[in-house]
Amino acid sequence: VQLQAFGGGLVQPGGSLRLSCAASGSTSSINMLGWYRQAPGKQRELVATITTDGGSTNYADSGKGRFAISRDNAKNTVYLQMNRLKREDTGVYYCKAWVRATGYWGQGTLVTVSS
Repeated sequence: VQLQAFGGGLVQPGGSLRLSCAASGSTSSINMLGWYRQAPGKQRELVATITTDGGSTNYADSGKGRFAISRDNAKNTVYLQMNRLKREDTGVYYCKAWVRATGYWGQGTLVTVSS
């Protein structure tokens, strides 16, 4: 499974951004997709996950009420809509796919929240 993330950039506090991550390869085997982020000097942390069957979602507390994860199985793409962005949301955002217990990482996309 290969993953390609898009959509990072510079946004002002309070703004919105949508990240996309396209999967290729053995996509029919993917059972869950997710987003992680890594702020400068910090460990990578979970942002949100979504299952490919039924679309059950899970969010870290930091993004609840502001972020929304969704997927388009036909396009093999997972999205992360981020609203009311804060400076502390700055970081490199990575998408991840799970095939059973094996995780596959995509390259990161940088999100900078700054005025």
